[in-house]
Amino acid sequence: MGQLIDGKAVAARVRAEVKQEVERLKAERGLVPGLTVVRVGEDPASKIYVTGKKKAAEEVGFNSWEEHPDASITEEELLSVVERLNEDPAVHGILVQLPLPKHIDSERIISAVRPEKDVDGFHPMNAGKLSLGKPGPRACTPFGVMRLLREVGCDPAGKRAVVVGRSNIVGKPMALMLLQADATVVICHRKSNLAEEVSRADIVVAAVGVPELIKGEWIKPGAVVIDVGMNRMPDGKLKGDVEFAAALERASFITPVPGGVGPMTIAMLMRNTLDAAKGGV
Repeated sequence: MGQLIDGKAVAARVRAEVKQEVERLKAERGLVPGLTVVRVGEDPASKIYVTGKKKAAEEVGFNSWEEHPDASITEEELLSVVERLNEDPAVHGILVQLPLPKHIDSERIISAVRPEKDVDGFHPMNAGKLSLGKPGPRACTPFGVMRLLREVGCDPAGKRAVVVGRSNIVGKPMALMLLQADATVVICHRKSNLAEEVSRADIVVAAVGVPELIKGEWIKPGAVVIDVGMNRMPDGKLKGDVEFAAALERASFITPVPGGVGPMTIAMLMRNTLDAAKGGV
């Protein structure tokens, strides 16, 4: 029977570390990190996420602001908002909450954020730095996964890691971070033989958005399983991408859904913002 990885507890530790550093930064340099979240329109999920991010920012001692233009804003007008924030020295981190309205090119907006203020780690330059192994802001969810692995004593070096999903937000940066940690990495997608690949993995990271796609019987005994999936079922409950109960019987460690990876994403956003305020990582 595997042990649960308590993402809430680990995230609380990360936030406490950030808060301690913020207090020192303020005392030594008179500097308070500033984070601005840009939320366009009234997407209900985005409102929940932004509220959580603002709460976490205030908890660790950041200055926190929200830019909340109407969904009718034009792309050029939104670019002007981003440029104003780029020029504001009090703003060290800019986060553009996705999704944006369909008439706005998300990639253009994200690319307009200065790379050093891109605390989501999505800017093409920061994605390139990650691929080259250079320092820079890291995509928050996979960054959080790496911290969870460290917390349970799982050193990826020499281990076979399977990442299910190849999104730019989770799958690809996750694979690169594991590769940098000297894991042997396989990225799976819809053309992959999932059962075969997962059954050989010492570390499984599922980030595909299909409830219980990864069957428990596929999990190699003793593997560490990280479930990034957050799938809302018809009854309102959340399920991950992994068949949890069956996987729990075979894994050494496994994240629950909810309460696993989710809290880590916001915690690592706080880490990225602090590092941006300090002048880079």
